[in-house]
Order: sequence, then structure tokens, then C-alpha cells
Amino acid sequence: MIVALVAAIGLAGATEGMASADEASTKSGPPQPNIVAAALYALADPTISPPGANDWSCRPSAAHPRPVVLSNGTGANAYDDWAGLSGVLAQDGYCVFVPNLGGPPGFMLQTIGRIEDTAAGFAQFVDRVLAATGASTVDIVGHSQGGMMPRYYIKNLGGASKVHSLIALAPSNHGTTLNGLLNVITSLPGGSAILGMACEACLEQQAGSPFLTQLNSGGETRSGINYVTIATKRDEIVTPYTSAFLADAPNVVNTTVQAYCWPDLTEHINITYDPVAIRLVRNALDPAHAVRPGCWG
Repeated sequence: MIVALVAAIGLAGATEGMASADEASTKSGPPQPNIVAAALYALADPTISPPGANDWSCRPSAAHPRPVVLSNGTGANAYDDWAGLSGVLAQDGYCVFVPNLGGPPGFMLQTIGRIEDTAAGFAQFVDRVLAATGASTVDIVGHSQGGMMPRYYIKNLGGASKVHSLIALAPSNHGTTLNGLLNVITSLPGGSAILGMACEACLEQQAGSPFLTQLNSGGETRSGINYVTIATKRDEIVTPYTSAFLADAPNVVNTTVQAYCWPDLTEHINITYDPVAIRLVRNALDPAHAVRPGCWG
């Protein structure tokens, strides 16, 4: 989200012509150690897919019968958010897919448009994945907005019958003030309008927004779907970090990476590359073979 806020200052109006369908390439790049290295690599080809993703000939195995769909955070693209985890899941034997949605086609920053529109594109992408793989449901792994947005898809766009698990890394389930920065921006004359021109999703993720109020009304989860939220106490974007957590329910797990490695310094942006978080995602996808992570995954 912080990247998208920078975009709001210097790129107002850039969201014109927002992509509403998958813009991720079938060409994939190499694995990366962190999101900064991945973002630098993606500068030359913002639509490149992360390693192991978007192989439309992939067919789920008996061991891993559901394809995994990855969902980006605000301002991130498919490659820079997932150039670590995607390859790990592919090596585990999953069919992995990830779109670029919610940004101008070919633009470095994605997932910045209206969350409702991004969710509609995501719904189309999931249908494409199900048709290609022959699976009946998917598992979703999302980061930040990408961990919250699928809940809109589940609630409003028919996703409840197509999702087995939603595993969310530092999701913005109850919004954020961005340590007060969002409140400052929206309190300035014209601040909301300028921010909305470049990052409508940022406004919708402000704590108490009409979008989040509607999303969380009438129950935050749906029966029959497993929800796992993995937060970090060092989160500087979704503040407080506990706003990531969903209301307690039998099908909900809320945890932090520090519950498994108390000195873990991983913050919001790089959590998709954190070894503890990666292990927790792998455990959630395959609980029968779960391994308790330590400070090195």
C-alpha cells in the first residue's frame, strides 16, 4: 500500500484504462530473495510471471488436487509479490496461478483500482483456472489487499462454492490508518480525490471505509471454507497488526510469524518472502504433512 500511496502523489490519473482481466505473462522469471530484488527485476518486464506459475497445461495431482491461486497486495504485481513463494509451491507439486489485476495493462503497479473491479477480474481468473485444470475448487493465498479482496469474491461474486481455503498474509481485513498517514491525506483539501485518482483501493482500505463496513457486515467468513491469517507484529502498513485477524470461528486460524520465531523482524511488504510465513502457508495447504517452523522456516 505504501508504494501505491507514492503513486498517488506522482501518478494521479494513471489508472485510466485499468486492466480488468489477466495481464500476467506465461513467461516466468527466476526466484528472488526479497520483494525489492523482485521489483527491480520486474522493471524490465512488469507482466512476467513468478517462477512456476501460470503453466496452463498443469494438472493437479492426487496429492495436491486443488490449484493454488495467488493474489497480490496493493501496488504489487504478480512477480514482485510472489517470486519467492510461487516457486516453492510449484516445487511442492502444486499447480500455481497468479494474475495481474487492478492496474493499467503492462503497468508496474497493480491492484490499485476499485477492489470490486479487481475482485470481478479475479472471479474470471479463478473460473479460467478451474476450467483449465478440471478442479472444482481452488486454494487462495493472498497478501495484504490480496488476502482481503477474495473475501469480497466469496461473499458477493459466487466464490463461496469455488474456494476451499483462503490463506492470507498480513491482510487488510479491517483496514488501516497507515499509522495515521491515511487520515492525514484524506483530511487535506482534495486529498481523498487525489488519492482516489491513483489508488482507489487505498481509500477503500482505510479503517471504517464504506467498502470494509459492507464487507465485514453479516459475518466475516463463510462455513465450508478454511481461513488462515498469518500476520506480523512488525507490520507498519496494516496497523494495528491485529486488524488483519478475522473474527473467531471454528474454521478460522489467526496467528503471527512471531508466535513461531519471536525475533522475526519481517514487516508487511516482505512477508511473502519470510521463511516462517512460507512454511505456515505450506502447512495450511497441506495440514496432513505440516512441519512446525522455527526461525529459519
